Amino acid sequence: MESPGTMSDSDNVILQDAVKIVEEAEKRKITLRLLGALAVKIHSEKCGDLYRKLKRLGEEKPAFTDIDLIAYSKERVKVRTLLENIFGFNCPGNFMLMHGKERLLYFHPKRTYHLDVFFDKLQFSHDLHFGSDPNKGRLKLDYPTIPLSDLFLEKLQIHEINEKDIKDIIVLLMAHDIALTDQRETINAKYVAEILADDWGFWYDVKMNLAKVKLFAEKYFREDILASDDFKDICQKIDCINNVIDAEPKTKKWKKREKEGTSKIWWRPVEEMVR
Repeated sequence: MESPGTMSDSDNVILQDAVKIVEEAEKRKITLRLLGALAVKIHSEKCGDLYRKLKRLGEEKPAFTDIDLIAYSKERVKVRTLLENIFGFNCPGNFMLMHGKERLLYFHPKRTYHLDVFFDKLQFSHDLHFGSDPNKGRLKLDYPTIPLSDLFLEKLQIHEINEKDIKDIIVLLMAHDIALTDQRETINAKYVAEILADDWGFWYDVKMNLAKVKLFAEKYFREDILASDDFKDICQKIDCINNVIDAEPKTKKWKKREKEGTSKIWWRPVEEMVR
């Protein structure tokens, strides 16, 4: 882990707390994995200099405001016991009543940050499924985060993507190679392509976002934030991923939805429940 000087004090606290929670879950044989910006940071430790140049992390402004986790619904009771009884997190009763089946929201005992727990799948602009069986689901493929390929898709599925998320995607691309199978510390382009081949809306937003990542990478290159070799590396990896996506046979469902195109909404509007 990098020296504290590369992150704000609050960022360090949240990152350390997040890892502690997942480690404690592992000791108790509970499958719990990190996602989002914290997961990107954990997977990209060697990119500390790039984080600094992109101003994605730093002492001036906290980059992490919460902890996002995913678990299996079959272990919901165990997850609640861990967070409430061991770590002392508090879940608002009204939130539990309205959303407790698909998601849990907790506040730190000192209310310094909040924590989200999702179950089996992520439902944001598009859906990302991890399975429901702790012995067979995708969460077993990595630790302490969701699999890298799913983390990549989690960022790319955002319909209204912002520069912060684009920076995270650039960091992921810089820090990892592209593969065609599930391997630790690689992005499985084949898996990405298979997911998108059955969902035209998801496919469309990912393709648009990959193009945006290229544009921002070029901008950072012109601003001397990215070196020439790094810019070329990012573009080559995006081209590789795009080629695999394009080559993947599309399902009947995908082809049927393609005919409607953008004349019909192709993403799920996402509202923040707590911020």
